[in-house]
Amino acid sequence: MRCNEAFFDGMTVSENLDLLTASVKSLSLNSIGRHVLICADQTLPKCCDKADSLIAWDYLKRRLKELGLDAPTIDRPQFVFRTKANCLRVCQNGPILLVYPDGVWYRSATPDVIEQIIQQHLIGNQIVQEYAFCIQPLMLIPAEATIPVEIAEAEMAEQSVQPAN
Repeated sequence: MRCNEAFFDGMTVSENLDLLTASVKSLSLNSIGRHVLICADQTLPKCCDKADSLIAWDYLKRRLKELGLDAPTIDRPQFVFRTKANCLRVCQNGPILLVYPDGVWYRSATPDVIEQIIQQHLIGNQIVQEYAFCIQPLMLIPAEATIPVEIAEAEMAEQSVQPAN
C-alpha cells in the first residue's frame, strides 16, 4: 500500500480532489504573495533554543494577523502565508526565517528581528541586509508552463487504480 492510499482509504479520486479544492479555497492558496517559513518547534533543536523558536513563531503569527497581512483583502489581494518548519537545515544562528519567492534567508529571527523583516521586507520590499545571509530568488514559472487541472486529475486517478506490488 502506498502512502496516499493509506491516507485516502475508501475515498474516490473525486472526493480527494474535492477535499484538496476546499483546502485551496479555505487557505486562499491562490492568493499567496509571499511565503514565510521559520525554523521552530524543532524535534532536535540545533540552531537555537526550542522555547526561543516558539516565541519567534508566535510573534510572527500574531504580527501578521495584527497587520492584516495574513489574509487577502480587496485592497491587498495577495497575502503573506506562513509555515512553521521543523528544521530548515542551517542549524546555526537561529531561528532561521526564509521569505519566498524572494529567496531571502535570515538569521537570528527573534521578535525584534522579525518586526524589522515584516516592516522593511514584507511591507517595504527592502531586504534587511543586517540579518540576510543568503539571497536566492525562486525562478517563477510562466502560467502556461503549469500543469492543467485535468492532467493532475488524470494522474491522480491513474495512481489510485494501479495495484500495489
